[in-house]
Amino acid sequence: MIRARTASAVSPGTVLDKGSASPLYRQLHDRLRAQILDGQLEAGARLPSTRTLATQLGVSRTTTALAYELLLLEGYIESRVGDGTRVACMPAQRPGLARGSDVGRASDTQERHIPWFARHGQLLPDASSPEGSSGDENSPASEVFRICHPDVTHFPYGIWARLLARHARRSLRATSRSQDACGYLPLREAIAAHIGVTRGVRCLAEQVLITNGAHAALDLVARVLLDPGDAAWVEDPGYEGTCRALLAAGAQLVAVPVDGEGIDVEAGREQCGQARLAVVTPSSQFPTGVTMSRSRRRALLEWASQAPAWIVEDDSGGEYRFSGRPMEMLLGMDRDSRVISIGSFCQVLFSTMHLGYLVAPANLVESFLSVRQYIDVHPPLLEQFALADFFAEGHFARHVQKTRGQYQECRDALVAALGRELEGVVEVAAPEVGTHLVAWLPGGVDGRLAARSAAEQGLRVEPVSQFSQRPLARDGLLLGYADHRPHELEAGVAALARALRSLTLP
Repeated sequence: MIRARTASAVSPGTVLDKGSASPLYRQLHDRLRAQILDGQLEAGARLPSTRTLATQLGVSRTTTALAYELLLLEGYIESRVGDGTRVACMPAQRPGLARGSDVGRASDTQERHIPWFARHGQLLPDASSPEGSSGDENSPASEVFRICHPDVTHFPYGIWARLLARHARRSLRATSRSQDACGYLPLREAIAAHIGVTRGVRCLAEQVLITNGAHAALDLVARVLLDPGDAAWVEDPGYEGTCRALLAAGAQLVAVPVDGEGIDVEAGREQCGQARLAVVTPSSQFPTGVTMSRSRRRALLEWASQAPAWIVEDDSGGEYRFSGRPMEMLLGMDRDSRVISIGSFCQVLFSTMHLGYLVAPANLVESFLSVRQYIDVHPPLLEQFALADFFAEGHFARHVQKTRGQYQECRDALVAALGRELEGVVEVAAPEVGTHLVAWLPGGVDGRLAARSAAEQGLRVEPVSQFSQRPLARDGLLLGYADHRPHELEAGVAALARALRSLTLP
């Protein structure tokens, strides 16, 4: 058991049991809710930010963000722009609060300019992301190990501009009327052909929906397949954006541990065998970089068929496999129409390319479309036209081939530098897929402390524990290698070595 000193608005008796089967975010949610109901946290009391509370409790920010998200959805806390997060007034209390509290004495002008958010949106200003930073956000830090960003210096901007201009001149007038909610047909055909050649998946263009990135695809899946209260498996550690999208749909999260073969299906069965949905990243698990084994894929498909449940396969970034053929996607192994595959192009082309796709079983397409038409109908057409030609003229394949070679060179340089500078301090395995690796720290070393020490050396890195809902047996640091040249990565490793040697290591 641990006792954590918290900010003044949170009871110092808050206790989290890191050995419990209950996820830490659920424990924190239950403790804070009890303190609110007991009156220990009074209406209007300011709560610390998710980052501050995570530091005070010694847990990941994912843990505190998810706990706050649940409390927001249940109406126990609320937030206003510029005013932070506070304990909400219960309906019977709100008139009294308006008369007597500091919050209630806000001027009419302030009330007009500081709107109340709906519960789903109240934490958006405080949301974190994989590209977030550790340490002092106001101090300059090197981006040398930045994750989730492709190398954009060699992107063929001239070709892309020409394709955009071509369709701006020729295509917009002809397509200015309403279009298919599935998206531009030639682009859907190109994506179906692409995953058929590179991933061994046979699907029809009619099964492909163009979306505003992978986040929008997951949001659409959650809207269609989940009812409030349904259980959903998420990888632990895993991507926080997945957790937030599912919570916004009212799902109950089941944090399933990840090991060297990917998500632990047997552990998931023991925790909640009747979950409605599982979201997985089998090609390159975020953040560990593990590729899900074939036996684990078969076990996951078997569970989905028996439960019955749906599997959402996030294949973003799967183009970057450095040796051998890519392992067959879950979508290609699916015989019971239980898999929905989603992907995006922002990790392949450039970060602001917010086009993605969803590949659905044929019997689900109409359901997705019926909901989709009330959200955004379809992404902007001009980018769809240009991307379809980018595929058709071979530019996409050439760009991936070129950057794959560059990324492999950078990966090898980073692994070699870590071996020279930090042999015996960190453990590194060269990933088969992806654009980042994990430098695993010795047992007992807190990744957050290592990240803060790195920040003192001018490096911005993320610990694996930042994305975990349970304590890890071993922490590590995420090191991206796609966005910098080998000599820059080598200089970064030298600075990281100074930072880690300043810690007391076992």
